[in-house]
Amino acid sequence: MTPTSDETCARMRRELRFFHFLSEDDLTDVAAYFSCRQLRAGEILWREGDVAAEEACIIAGRVEVKKETEFAGKQVVIGVYSAGTIVGELSILDDKPRAVTAVALQDTDVLLLSRENFDRLLPDPPEGGVRLLKGMRLAISPRLRKAFDRLASIF
Repeated sequence: MTPTSDETCARMRRELRFFHFLSEDDLTDVAAYFSCRQLRAGEILWREGDVAAEEACIIAGRVEVKKETEFAGKQVVIGVYSAGTIVGELSILDDKPRAVTAVALQDTDVLLLSRENFDRLLPDPPEGGVRLLKGMRLAISPRLRKAFDRLASIF
């Protein structure tokens, strides 16, 4: 069953903290730029090297992100992410292939924002797009800070 726009808006507001920056009108406007996808446990969201065209906002479930190593067939887990997390954010900023593989560890619901819709969203409506961008980037910053700390602890 595909959720209605109103259901999607309500879930976005309730479950994803970066949407809290938006007014009800802004949320209704930006919801149209997202698509919903349900993943089964073990399903691959994308593979390292795939053409990158969207980022995913995890609403429910968990996604493991892993990177190929220099040893054939060996991967290192970069992180396990749950509801409220954005993954694949690099893909809407550049035209490079996916840097990592993302796999659902359990049944998972995601909202997808394509590069094309991201580009359309920013100028229309400009205030809502800017607030959404701020909220999404604030959601990413704690993960980057933790990654920096982990790297520093290795050395």
